[in-house]
Amino acid sequence: MVAPAPVGIVNIANVLTVVRILLVPVVVVCLVHGGTGWRLGALAAFGGASFTDFLDGQLARQRGLVTDFGKIADPIADKALTGAALITLTVIGELPGWVTALILAREVGITVMRFAVLRRGVIAASQGGKLKTLLQIVAICLYLLPPSFGLPSLIKEVVMAAALVVTLVTGVDYVVRAVRMSRSSGQKGSAEQDA
Repeated sequence: MVAPAPVGIVNIANVLTVVRILLVPVVVVCLVHGGTGWRLGALAAFGGASFTDFLDGQLARQRGLVTDFGKIADPIADKALTGAALITLTVIGELPGWVTALILAREVGITVMRFAVLRRGVIAASQGGKLKTLLQIVAICLYLLPPSFGLPSLIKEVVMAAALVVTLVTGVDYVVRAVRMSRSSGQKGSAEQDA
């Protein structure tokens, strides 16, 4: 039986991940410049980059393009995109710093934890995790809308609050799952040594 050929690092899923990383500074520059046109540019860049996140994951699974590079670069690209947008919104005074700090602390902490337990297994994205990502994207897009569009602040704040709550709750869920995974793999190791 012939083993399947290894997937090359240069494939459409990984290219989309790299494009997402390259769009991060575009979002920041457009947002810092301000003005309706620049804000729409930031929104378009952020929206396009967020869509590549959905698309690259779908393509990687459907076409068997999962690579070690993708496993590492994809979550980094996601965190860089949302992190850069949140930090910039805080710097220009449109989003409280504590909101950004809580979201980033959760995102970085869970990403580090997922890499730490990678040798024991992959902690798959939960439905709550997918909802968290969607809420963060929608909330950031609402904040990126030009002020001249007249969107009531309350709408942005409510969606961001929902994103923050789901972000924190799913963070706790990932920690619980990681602890369970560590315990079960530790028990298996002990049983194998006893055998």
